[in-house]
Amino acid sequence: MVLFVQPKLANDAFGDAGLLLDFSFGGRAILFDLGDLSRLPGRTLFRVRHVFVSHMHMDHFVGFDKLLRLFLRRIARVHIFGPPGLTDAVEAKLRAYTWNLLDETSEDFSIVAADWNLNDNTVRSQFRARNRFLREPLGIEVMPRGLLLVEPDFQIEAVELDHGIPCLAFAFQESLRVNVHKARLDQLGLPVGPWLTEAKRLVRAEADPSVMVTVKENHAVQLKDLLSAEVLVTGPGERVVYATDLAFSKVNVDKLLVLARGADYLFIEGGFLEEDKAIAASKRHLTAFQAGTIAAAARVSRAVPMHFSPRYLGREQSVIEEFQTALTTGSLPSWP
Repeated sequence: MVLFVQPKLANDAFGDAGLLLDFSFGGRAILFDLGDLSRLPGRTLFRVRHVFVSHMHMDHFVGFDKLLRLFLRRIARVHIFGPPGLTDAVEAKLRAYTWNLLDETSEDFSIVAADWNLNDNTVRSQFRARNRFLREPLGIEVMPRGLLLVEPDFQIEAVELDHGIPCLAFAFQESLRVNVHKARLDQLGLPVGPWLTEAKRLVRAEADPSVMVTVKENHAVQLKDLLSAEVLVTGPGERVVYATDLAFSKVNVDKLLVLARGADYLFIEGGFLEEDKAIAASKRHLTAFQAGTIAAAARVSRAVPMHFSPRYLGREQSVIEEFQTALTTGSLPSWP
């Protein structure tokens, strides 16, 4: 089974939090957070068109400069979503540089920044290379509560968590999982190729089953024939959840459980050992054990801890073991 997106952490367990969602088809990628991006190759980052920033602490936003430098001389539009203040932060970054060499003949690169108001709309602004990255308001887009991006094949959801400041957790939700049954494809004498991507798109869009799908020149098949022959097999869409930098509180946990329940993947910070839970609480972070209890309560298929404190360098296995113990034996506290 080929997943719609392949999730991959941007760094190792002790590095900056960040998650790359690399689409299996279509030449695109999504980033959750903009920390250190040095481990991601440029050819991968060039596929990024949407970025979702949890908050603007340095280890979650410093990678903006790398992304900017990579795209500066390319024709592209990159959308960046984040909590209130995101657009001001983008503008401050751009104002730190001198753009006298840019003009209306420059490559048409632009950044669209969107502040989520933590309720039901985003306030958007554009920064264009051809306008020397001056801020251009684009207005307000009203969205159903918690939805930041909706496309035919997937949507991105968010919840606000408390890290002393608003910090967003994100979920990628595929509209409908559509997989190709290779043996059935061979039985019909149909080749593997880009036409299958279009066929999948039509299924997700609930297209008329009688529509014709072009396999190659002078050869097309009806969508309903692919479905009846079980060449295309559908199932619940892939769900990937990313949560970092949050206090262990009932409000935070309740929100995160709604977002993560039954997810295929949960990437969750768990940077402290339980022996240092007082330190974790003072910094509004989770321990590995607390993160594991959340993952267990959410009944996710796969849980991946991340964003370990450097105080445990050389003790990584201890952090992982606490997380794994909580997955199997831990339970959430009875909150007062």
